[in-house]
Amino acid sequence: MLRILIGAAVALALGSPALAQAPVVKREVGALVTENVPETPPAVREQLRRYQNARSAAFLDWLADGSMLIATRFGQTPQIHHVKAPGGDRTQLTFFDEPVMSATARPVVPGAFVFARDSGGDEYYQGYASAVEGGEAQVTEPKTRNTGFVYSPDGAQLAWSRVTPGKGDYDIMLMRTGEAETRRVALQGTGAVGPVTFSADGRAMLYRRVISAQSGKAFVLDLATGQSREINRSKTLVAYSGGEFTPDGARVLMLSNEGSEVARLVEYDLASGRKSVVADGGAWDIETFDLSDDGRLLAYSINQDGRSKVVVADRITRRALPQPDLPVGVLADLKFSPDGARLAIGLNAATSPADVWTWDLEDAKLTRWTHSEMGGLKSGDMVEPALVRFPSFDQRQIPAWIYRVRAAKAPTPVIIDIHGGPEGQSRPGFSSTYQYWVNALGAAVISPNVRGSTGYGKTYLALDNAMLRQDSVKDIGALLDWIATQPDLDKSRVVVSGGSYGGFMTLAALAAYNDRLAGAIDTVGISDFTTFLTNTEGYRRDLRRVEYGDERDPKMKAEFDRISPLNLTARMTKPLFVIAGFNDPRVPWTEGEQMVAKVRANGGDVWWMMAKDEGHGFRKKQNRDALREAETLFLRKVFGAGS
Repeated sequence: MLRILIGAAVALALGSPALAQAPVVKREVGALVTENVPETPPAVREQLRRYQNARSAAFLDWLADGSMLIATRFGQTPQIHHVKAPGGDRTQLTFFDEPVMSATARPVVPGAFVFARDSGGDEYYQGYASAVEGGEAQVTEPKTRNTGFVYSPDGAQLAWSRVTPGKGDYDIMLMRTGEAETRRVALQGTGAVGPVTFSADGRAMLYRRVISAQSGKAFVLDLATGQSREINRSKTLVAYSGGEFTPDGARVLMLSNEGSEVARLVEYDLASGRKSVVADGGAWDIETFDLSDDGRLLAYSINQDGRSKVVVADRITRRALPQPDLPVGVLADLKFSPDGARLAIGLNAATSPADVWTWDLEDAKLTRWTHSEMGGLKSGDMVEPALVRFPSFDQRQIPAWIYRVRAAKAPTPVIIDIHGGPEGQSRPGFSSTYQYWVNALGAAVISPNVRGSTGYGKTYLALDNAMLRQDSVKDIGALLDWIATQPDLDKSRVVVSGGSYGGFMTLAALAAYNDRLAGAIDTVGISDFTTFLTNTEGYRRDLRRVEYGDERDPKMKAEFDRISPLNLTARMTKPLFVIAGFNDPRVPWTEGEQMVAKVRANGGDVWWMMAKDEGHGFRKKQNRDALREAETLFLRKVFGAGS
């Protein structure tokens, strides 16, 4: 039952301040419940249409025959498609109301793959074995959450991680492919454990336990004995990602930040324990890598201040090979074809949607496989962001991407959009929303990477942990100071926006800088750390406590009480728009509901939108369209006439 207080009920429950307010206007259309959100004029819907119809293509995997699986949307939600050759038709393989955005190909067997999907955004993913020819069979148990599907190189075994409701410990599951009755627990895990890859002979598995964004552990599991041993046992915090066995099974390659501010590619000798750095991005993280099946070719990507650079090398000789000359953008995927002749590259540029390319290793030729439609938009009309840095309270330089309005005749309003995570990073990829805000609404967009963001080293990543949380909010205050120095930006018309952790930052910024903001848009954000940690799903709780702090510690609880936006609503007088998904397992919808009730009790102007068929963010096109329409009306209201 939806616990939304409306109209006279709010006045009776909350006393005289609410009596002075106009009645709350509630509407329910389909799965969407709104309060105080006006009807959308046809002209606004038409203006948005082109931006909302742009679509992208995401590389999922190579099939055994050298064709591809990609994810793209031709209806309401992204689904799996098959592409046989560059520029070929996208043949749709899945047809669900829910998005299907992940798939893993079964080696050796042409056309076979496994995919995962949830229901209504609840993130309790089920796995299904399928094929290009059609049909699917569920391989996982109902009422469990299943992620990280990995096949053995011969395609005979399938592994994944599984957790049950309310629990924080994952198990690693294993089955003979195509034989669900052989499903078994290969490892009873502690915490967030998951398989990474099999050895070439299928006898061993690399798996990892994630403790936080700054620490984890890596292990090799002997599948015959069930015994596991830790790789690189260390007393210091080490973060790992990725993982590949060498063909002989004697060594493992992983990304590691041990002894470095940033992630490097390191090779670990399993017998001797020796380790050596294979690739180093200098001041920047290596963000992902892949090793060809024969172990000869190595490809990796460096995150250079938010932009991606792909490097191809001979792993044995360490000699650099011809490099693909890619458009400036953000890497989404990187994987060698089964025969090692081509490298699939998923790339997202600021002025065009994500597409899939391949790099031919022998001919040194770059080939575009997909051409995503821009919904009637022109790439030349899209705004390329500029990277800026501004000083914060401690003189630390904070990076941010700014999308400026071209040929503006007067100072423009500003939207500060803060990424989630908090261990995330704003990067210059394509955003139809940003382009709409700039080109249609005439507002500059600034996407900052406040302290605590990834991509700038592990020291920067830790600067907002636990008791330091408000320091990241101070970075937004410093950004407001910087905006006031820019002649093309209107410091009196600034809106702050963000989702998930960015939603917390939005609410915290509204509390701290209410007089300097025109309004705020909070999407699935945390309003109270104690209620959030109490109600978030069990499989996430311990990971979040490492980052935010433990509400069971009295000192931390006192700090949460001091900084949680729910306790600071008296400071918030500017218009607020709150968005939530009813099935959200990460930040429960009640975080938004309690914020709306509290601000409204203080006489605040609040809009509310909740989707009963969504979770942590809106994934269905009809809901996203409605959200963008309401967002437009809100921004026009707070920016004033002419927006």
